[in-house]
Parts: sequence; structure tokens; C-alpha cells
Amino acid sequence: MALSRNRRSERTIDYWPGFVDALSTLLLAIMFLLSVFVLAQFLLSREITGKDAVLDRLNSQINELTQLLALERSSSQDYQDQIATLRASLASAEEARSRLQQALDSGTGSAAAADAQVSELEGALDDQKAISQRARSQIELLNQQLSALRQQIAALEDALEASESRDKQSQTKIADLGRRLNVALAQRVQELSRYRSDFFGRLREILADRQNIRIVGDRFVFQSEVLFPSGSDVLQPAGTDEMAKLADAIKELVKEIPSDINWIIRVDGHTDNVPISSASKFQDNWGLSTARADAVVRFLIEQGVPANRLAATGFGEFQPLEEGDSPEARARNRRIEFKLTER
Repeated sequence: MALSRNRRSERTIDYWPGFVDALSTLLLAIMFLLSVFVLAQFLLSREITGKDAVLDRLNSQINELTQLLALERSSSQDYQDQIATLRASLASAEEARSRLQQALDSGTGSAAAADAQVSELEGALDDQKAISQRARSQIELLNQQLSALRQQIAALEDALEASESRDKQSQTKIADLGRRLNVALAQRVQELSRYRSDFFGRLREILADRQNIRIVGDRFVFQSEVLFPSGSDVLQPAGTDEMAKLADAIKELVKEIPSDINWIIRVDGHTDNVPISSASKFQDNWGLSTARADAVVRFLIEQGVPANRLAATGFGEFQPLEEGDSPEARARNRRIEFKLTER
């Protein structure tokens, strides 16, 4: 009967880790894809927000320049109207001068009066010419200002086109980054899953003769009674023997996993739901579970396991494997778990 139970246990251990490894790999990949999607959306939103601000500023400047251009065009039209009026006045003065000159030539009227009128008309004509010259100068200045405004508008349009081009390039780079991150994550997940399977297989070979050591999901589980006396965080001799075997397996794992994979072995302490007695040095089950996980980590470090590959956590009685207050359920819930995972 004992042999039959061992065979059933071996069959359970052979099939379950593969399913759990595949499921954990899928979950990790999905979580990473969601993280990359959120990151890409954040970067894209920030980039687009910056581009929108630049576009708004450029549009505002274009509107201001357009208004200035309309104003200058209106002023130019006014000056052109003044020039037309001056030209009409000049033509009228020329005509009057011509008439006076004809009168002088024909000998009609007083010569002195005619000279006075001619002088007056010539003065008015000179004034009109001066005004016309000033108007031409102002029109020339307006034309120069219009040319400068056109150049500024052209420069703004070029800047707008360059900004849109940079925006398209940024979106392309973000999409390419997301694809590369997805590929890299998939490779890392596959590699870590393979090493996890190898590690668990090696532990099964090392600890195959112990009935109170088992695999639950993606974790290797030791019953607390194997490692610690009741209510204590001090490893007993049988526990140090098991932890020494585990330390050897972890040190071999350190040599095999590439340095660019950021992995750790998390040591989780769990207790049953029986309250801590008043005589204990621990205030509650939180303290006991954390102290036990810490004791295991410190022992592994003493055995040569790198400290940066270990983490200790305590969960008290709040993560039970089996609900209920039966002795069997409480025994299953008193445990130390080892999980190979990413940092």
C-alpha cells in the first residue's frame, strides 16, 4: 500500500508542474503585454500632447500674422487711394498751368498776375510731388513688411511639416519598441520557465524520499514541522539537512541561468490559524511566519547562495492551502514555500 501511494504521488508530481509552468508563462506574457501597451499609450499620449501644444502655438502665430497682413493690406490700399487722389490733383494743376501758359502766350491779362498764378501753381505742384514721393516710400516699406510676413509664414509652415514628420517617426519608434519588448519578454519568460522546470525536477530528485515535501502550483512546499519545532523560528537538525540540499541545488541554478535574467527565489512563511500563545516571543502569526522565512534565507546565504537571489516574506495564516480548523488542514497550512520567479 505504501508503494501504491508513492506511485500515485509520483504520477501527480510528474504531470502537474508542466501544466502550472505553461499557465504561469501565459499569465506572465499577458501581464507584460498589458504593461507594454500601457507604457506605449502613456508615451504616445505624452508625445501627442507635446505636438498638439506646438501646433496650437504655431496656429496662434499664423492667425496673428494673418491679421497683421490684412491690416497692412488695408493700409496699403489707403495709401494707393491717396496716391490716386494726388495724381488727379497733379493732373488738374498741370492742366491749369497749361491754360495759364497759353494765356501768357496769347498776351491776355496782366503778365504780373499771370506770373504770380504760375508761381503759385508750381508751388502747389511741388507740394503734391513731395506728398506723392512720401506715399511711394510708405508703399515700398509696406511691400517689404509684407514680404517679411510671407517669409515668416513660410517658415512656420515648414516648422509645422517638420513637427508632423517627427510625430510620425516617434509613433513608428514606439511601435517598434513595443514589438522588440514583446519579443524580449517572451524569450525571458520561456528561459525562466525552462530553468524553473529544471530546478523543480532537480529538487524532486534530491528530496524524493520525503512525504511531507511537495509541489503546489509553481511552488516547492516544505511542511513547517520538517524545518522548525512548534512555535519556533530556529531550524532543527533535520531542517538544516534539507536546506543544505536545497542550497546546493540553488547554487547550481545560479551557474546556469544567464546573468541578464533578473530572477529570485522567494521564501514564503505560512502558519495555521491558531493564535500565538502569550508565552511566545512573537506577537502574532505574522511575526512567526516572517521570522521563519528570514531564518531559511539566512541559512541559505550561509551555505553560499547569493543574497541578491533570495527574498523572505511572511503571510501568517492569511494564505491557507486548505480552509477549515481540522488538524489535517492546519498541518497543511503550516509551511515554507519556495518560488522561482522574476524580481
